Amino acid sequence: MANAQVQPSSERVRLVEDRLRNLAVNVPGLNQKVQMNVSNVSVQEFLRALAQSNNLNINIDPSLNFKVFNNFTNETALNVLLFLTKEYGLDINFIGTIMSVTKVQEPKPVIPIHQVNVKYNSANNTLSVELNNDTLSQVAKKITMLSGKNVVVPNALLGKKVTAFLSDAPFESALEKLAYANDLKVVKTNDNVYVFEGLAEGEELYINSDKTTAIRRNPKPLNTAGGGSSGNFRLSNRIMQGKKLLSVDAVNVPILELVKNAAQEINTSYFLYSDIKGTISSRVNDITFDNLLSSIFQGTEYTYRVENGIYLIGDRKIEGLRSHKLLQLQNRSIDTIQNMIPAEWKKGVEIKEFREQNTILLSGSSPQIAEIESYVKQLDKLVPMVLIEVTLIDIRKGKNVKTGISAGVSDSVKRGGTIFPGIDYTFGANSINDFLSKLGKNNSINLGRVTPNFYVSLSALESNSNVDIRSVPKLSTLNGHVANLSIGSKRYYSTKTQNVTGSLTSSTIVTEQFTPVDANLEIKIKPQVSGDNQVTLNIKVDISDFIGDPPPNAPPPTSTSKFESIVRARNEDMIVLGGLERTESVESGSGVPFLSRVPILKWLFSSRSKSNNKVVTVVFIKPTIIY
Repeated sequence: MANAQVQPSSERVRLVEDRLRNLAVNVPGLNQKVQMNVSNVSVQEFLRALAQSNNLNINIDPSLNFKVFNNFTNETALNVLLFLTKEYGLDINFIGTIMSVTKVQEPKPVIPIHQVNVKYNSANNTLSVELNNDTLSQVAKKITMLSGKNVVVPNALLGKKVTAFLSDAPFESALEKLAYANDLKVVKTNDNVYVFEGLAEGEELYINSDKTTAIRRNPKPLNTAGGGSSGNFRLSNRIMQGKKLLSVDAVNVPILELVKNAAQEINTSYFLYSDIKGTISSRVNDITFDNLLSSIFQGTEYTYRVENGIYLIGDRKIEGLRSHKLLQLQNRSIDTIQNMIPAEWKKGVEIKEFREQNTILLSGSSPQIAEIESYVKQLDKLVPMVLIEVTLIDIRKGKNVKTGISAGVSDSVKRGGTIFPGIDYTFGANSINDFLSKLGKNNSINLGRVTPNFYVSLSALESNSNVDIRSVPKLSTLNGHVANLSIGSKRYYSTKTQNVTGSLTSSTIVTEQFTPVDANLEIKIKPQVSGDNQVTLNIKVDISDFIGDPPPNAPPPTSTSKFESIVRARNEDMIVLGGLERTESVESGSGVPFLSRVPILKWLFSSRSKSNNKVVTVVFIKPTIIY
């Protein structure tokens, strides 16, 4: 290595000597001898003196600033220049007869390029690093080249030295741990670029409750308003699923200070429209800034509103902080929803109805509106409709017996009738006279004759009936509402009122009024659908019916039966309600006084009727849930 360094210097001196000797042919001053005795003289002054004494053209590099301590006697200028060239490491170049004296450029040492030890496994997306005081910019460059993922270093951190050792760590986790080990933080932007950043003032790295690295602000002692006791708080944030989440640990901290620092922690913009008073103590993890503000301002006179990503904070009465929300109900009516909203929630919130659109307008603070909106959406569920099929079966069994003889005088009585299977026959005057004359011939007794308008009716009837009446109405109602079914008939009876008005000539006014009487089968059913698709039915049955035939202009007699029950059935099950039974017995008769009660004779001087009816009602109910 020593020979290698000396050989270039000897070669340089030899080349300079050859150039000087060639120049000496045309410049005789190089061969002239000089007498120079100098001490602590700059090389520039020395060479200028040599050039003047020997009539030489010498250009001196201004950077030459060393001192000369030599004594030259009877030595040529050429040898003096060669001595300086060799002794002080100079070089002489020529342009014509001009000699340029410069310092020889020292060869720059070759520094081997340090290779950053980074490995990336694309199959598993893992990163391995072995760094020891490496430049962060070179590390980021190597990671980007190997992984194809952009890693950016700000100008202020380009020369930052980092040290870390990781083996096959997940890519994002490796970057976080690399930043953690070197008091840095790494942020992933929305376009998937990883940016290393330095810690801001008051920030520190720590391991959170999830055993992951995170950043938080150092605990800050604060003096509460009025110089009272101090409060402490700690703030940290992390990003989960693209959302910035805050963790707060505060004791007796002014609300205003907590809001300001929380906004600074997540780097969000805000406006304060009024002073915020009061203190708060809180400990919460992983909460969004919106939820933090809602929790802090709950029950206070302050609120917030977000507009274009900027939080507007202040007194909820200030114009501009009130929010508006239209809630269109999908399944419920606005009447029922309004009554269900707690009165405490309505304070400070104006609620208006738009019945045409089944919509309500909420106007007030954003947190209150959000709370009411969430509550209404939980109530606004699809209300099941219940289809109720009611099958009514009336089984009527009756027996009627009518016997007797009736006679009278009338011009409009129809003669004739039936004699089989039952006797119901009316005899006229001619038939009766023929019968009487035949009895007189046989017995030699003259019984006389009847008038031409005379008639005799003979009745001996017995009838049985068996009637089956079926009706299948279908009703639909919403869950929790009553479905009402009413089937029946109506009869009227007459009431006459006679009024006499007194005057010179009295007059009588007769008023006839018809009063209705109802006989109905009424069923009321209230379904209640449970979560397991079973239906609880509250059933009320009210049956009224007419009994027999009343006297003329008398109210018709009625019978009433009531039934009430609560049953539970599965969807589309059939429910049977039986045992609704009614029995009707009616006896009536007319005849000649005294004779109508004498045995045997009573059949000739009276008429009687007797009826027995039995009615059984069976109700089948089938509920079907419809969504």
